[in-house]
Amino acid sequence: QVQLVESGGGLVQPGGSLRLSCAASGRRFSFDVMGWYRQAAGKQRELVAHMTSGSTINYVDSVKGRFTISRDNAKNMVFLQMNSLTPEETAVYYCNGNRIVTVEGATVDYWGQGTQVTVSS
Repeated sequence: QVQLVESGGGLVQPGGSLRLSCAASGRRFSFDVMGWYRQAAGKQRELVAHMTSGSTINYVDSVKGRFTISRDNAKNMVFLQMNSLTPEETAVYYCNGNRIVTVEGATVDYWGQGTQVTVSS
């Protein structure tokens, strides 16, 4: 069993910064993709950024130039540096780990419990 545990959320003023961390614990294996999603109240969960084990990165357009995702594969961790935050980015941020489990390409998703990020003055 694998657990993903997020940390680093909190209250920040508009224009401020936060750094989220996610650590995998339990059974040891490597994720093919690790990333961050967010879900604001009353909205669907959306991808923020993800990073493959080969270091290919994808960001949602709204965070490009402000957010930076990084991974520590040795420690099975993923990070999200968020700068110039806006109130509209208030949401629960979830860590995701995705792993290919068959030769046909079937995958399994693992999710953290989420960490609240509130951007408010």
